[in-house]
Amino acid sequence: MRRVRYNVAASLDGYIATAAGGYDWIPQDSTVDFAALFAKVDTVLLGRHSYRAAKQAGETVWPAGSRVFVFSTTLRPEEHPDVTIVNANADTVVANLRTEPGDGDIWLFGGGQLFSRLLVAGQVDCVEVTIAPMLLGGGIPLSASGAPEVQLTLEGTTQYPSGMVTLNYHVRGTSR
Repeated sequence: MRRVRYNVAASLDGYIATAAGGYDWIPQDSTVDFAALFAKVDTVLLGRHSYRAAKQAGETVWPAGSRVFVFSTTLRPEEHPDVTIVNANADTVVANLRTEPGDGDIWLFGGGQLFSRLLVAGQVDCVEVTIAPMLLGGGIPLSASGAPEVQLTLEGTTQYPSGMVTLNYHVRGTSR
């Protein structure tokens, strides 16, 4: 079964973006090897807000050639032909993606609401959080309010010169 990895940067106080969706507070660290980090990623999952933030910034932060699924009940598929818009049954869609042939990882890019929904459905295997040395005091949380209590197992850490630290966790009760 293919893995779903929630890989995201967060402030020390647990926010993945400012209240306005900004993420310019995340340090740019040239030692972060994004190519190696996402060498196996072939599918990307985003919520509407994360997708819009990436589009507004004019960035394609996901690996080239990846299939991109945007979960939204308001975006119209014909207005976004470069991605697949999913407007219902997120947990079923992701469960089906996980059973497809191949060994490519599925990157849950964001955001907190989509992460929480997929976590409840048992569709997240790894939580990989890069903690930035920043306190935002508010914003968009790492997980949505009401997310379930879930046991995690620490599998590794990476410290960067910028002061960022990546924590890699396995979600207990899921396959490796």
